[in-house]
Formats: sequence, C-alpha cells, structure tokens
Amino acid sequence: MGEYKFQSLIVYQLALDYIDRIYDLVKVLPTSERYNLSSQIIRAATSIALNIAEGSTGQSDKEQGRFLGLALRSYIETVACLDLCERRRYLEDINTDKLQNLGRQLFIKIIKFKNALQE
Repeated sequence: MGEYKFQSLIVYQLALDYIDRIYDLVKVLPTSERYNLSSQIIRAATSIALNIAEGSTGQSDKEQGRFLGLALRSYIETVACLDLCERRRYLEDINTDKLQNLGRQLFIKIIKFKNALQE
C-alpha cells in the first residue's frame, strides 16, 4: 500500500475498513447528531488507525504497546457510541452485523499485536 511499515500491517488495514464502515453508518444518523454522536464516533474510529500508525514508527515495543492500548480505548469508545445509537433506535433499519464482526476482528488483532510485543 505505501512506504511505511504500518501501512502493511493487517491490523492497520482492518482499522481502515472499520473507519469506512463507521462513515457509512453515520450517514443514517439524524442530522441533529451531526456535531455530537456522528462526530464522536468518527473521531474515535479514526483514532484507532492513527494510534496504530503513530505507535509503529520508530518506537520501542513498550511505546508501541502504549499506542495500541490507546487504539483499544478508541475502539471501545466506538462500541459505546454504537450502544447509544441503538438505545436511541437510530439503527433499527440497518444491519450492523458486518460492522460488529469487523470490530471484533479488529479488537482481537490489536490485543494479539499488543501481547506479542510484550513477549
């Protein structure tokens, strides 16, 4: 994909796919949520990829693990935003299974990557 190490990481590619799905999802949210929930979930999803990228460049394993921890927190933030969307019934007419499955894969990959750095 590119010239930087992180661009070839599967976990980074999954994060980009997840961001794409989040952008698709926010299109169905009411315009009243544009500056609140839509903005928050997009920022959180984007933060996942940004932390993976930032942590992989010239960092020690410990420092990279710290950035992966931040990526995990950002992922969890997207889950909480999705919970809020579901509570408000914004997602009743769409199937979020693919997004949720992709999110779980991403979560697992980040954890495995982080654990591998600690070994």
